[in-house]
Amino acid sequence: MDTQQLSLNKRYTYADYLTWLDDKRCELIDGFINLMTPAPARKHQDISMQMSIIFGNYLFIKNTCKVYSAPFDVRLPKSKEETDDAKVYTVVQPDLSIICDPSKLDDKGCIGAPDLIVEILSPSTSKKDLSVKYKIYEQAGVKEYWLVSPNDENISVFVLDNTGKYQLNGMYGGDMKIKVSIFKDLEISLEDIFI
Repeated sequence: MDTQQLSLNKRYTYADYLTWLDDKRCELIDGFINLMTPAPARKHQDISMQMSIIFGNYLFIKNTCKVYSAPFDVRLPKSKEETDDAKVYTVVQPDLSIICDPSKLDDKGCIGAPDLIVEILSPSTSKKDLSVKYKIYEQAGVKEYWLVSPNDENISVFVLDNTGKYQLNGMYGGDMKIKVSIFKDLEISLEDIFI
């Protein structure tokens, strides 16, 4: 079925999502379709590529975790018992996902919370990334959430605390460096991201 023929007011599952035949990128937020915007701006893509390279090189050397860039389906079931495609109502495509538990990876993407998610803001997605996805990722248990602002060339980093709530770990800009919370020996210079 073509996503153009689907109702934005109807609730769908990941099983439904798998039957859609067109090339329109979309996400499911609690079962409701959220159509993705057209291709991101070049600066967005530059940042995504730089971050993929930085994380990818680090993870290749360490031989731990995997980094994936959009489009890559991350299915976030409400519980570990509800992983059947017909019971999964939230499917997102973060700009970058880092997954350290190989049991969460399958041929369809990731099932369960990645360890770190990066969303690169754009005018059409910033409200969703700052509120809706923030709450989804927090509830799902994503340990670290980065919000990258290409225009301001800054990054806000949120880290999940032991109560399951995000705490602002820091706002970084200029020539600052970010100590990656989930990797004790990785520090990333913003000058390597915003080139």
